[in-house]
Amino acid sequence: MSYSHLLLALSVVFVWGTNFVVIRWGLDGLPPFLFATLRFAFSALPWLLFIRRPAVPWQKLAAFGMLLGVGQFALLFLAMRADISPGLASLVIQVQVFFTIGLSLLTLGERVRGYQLAGLALAVAGLAVIATHLDATLTVKGLALVLAAAFFWACANMVVKTVGRVDMLGFMVWTSLFAVPPLFALSWWLEGPQAMASGVMHASVGVWACVLWQAIGNTLFGYGVWNWLLARHPAATITPMALLVPVFGMGASALSLGEPLPLWKLAAGALVLCGLVVIVVWPRLRTALLRTNA
Repeated sequence: MSYSHLLLALSVVFVWGTNFVVIRWGLDGLPPFLFATLRFAFSALPWLLFIRRPAVPWQKLAAFGMLLGVGQFALLFLAMRADISPGLASLVIQVQVFFTIGLSLLTLGERVRGYQLAGLALAVAGLAVIATHLDATLTVKGLALVLAAAFFWACANMVVKTVGRVDMLGFMVWTSLFAVPPLFALSWWLEGPQAMASGVMHASVGVWACVLWQAIGNTLFGYGVWNWLLARHPAATITPMALLVPVFGMGASALSLGEPLPLWKLAAGALVLCGLVVIVVWPRLRTALLRTNA
């Protein structure tokens, strides 16, 4: 992976990590399914009026929109309403890395290399440190919902791997359209039209800013760039970068929401970073060593 692609990946995980605080702010003013509906509505409109539909079959556009919108974010928003803190949510959702690599092995025949396994082992050690310090801020319901959201994110990654190199901004705009109807139906059914109307009418400027950031910063930029990278690199190279999300997520939550950041969290973050260094730097180091010895 080139350094320019590495910087793109890092910018995405920074946006995604800090976004968990933004989600928490948004949920203070909107019910979860309505929040998700508005997020994807603004990801689709008005942009699809100006951006051409990519050369992707309709069923794949629909599948990705459903998996990302309903499968991942509806469940994540529901969990973050009261059952998991932003910092912990940013950690647990990263199980998608292992789901994605496993699905790639099963469906695409990709091969995981030894240095990637070593890097993943270090990162898993960091996640394990955090897991041993869970407290009342994480319920069983919250854990189950976020794990399910992680699985659906991995399934969405598999759809991306099958579409090849297409206009990923257009892909995100047009797939977002398919997320809106089922999310709206879920909000109408489970939250009720009265709560939906009240949420929209009484949402503050800050809450609407959270919705727009979800749509433009997190969805169009974040997933557009992420999917563009997935189409050009093996899943085992790209998806481990998302392990940085909890580092940014817990840091942003500590600074913005006062979530504690004790020494064990810093140690866990260091392990995750070391794992990423192994995955990203080792191929370049090995190539340099081979050239030197030659």
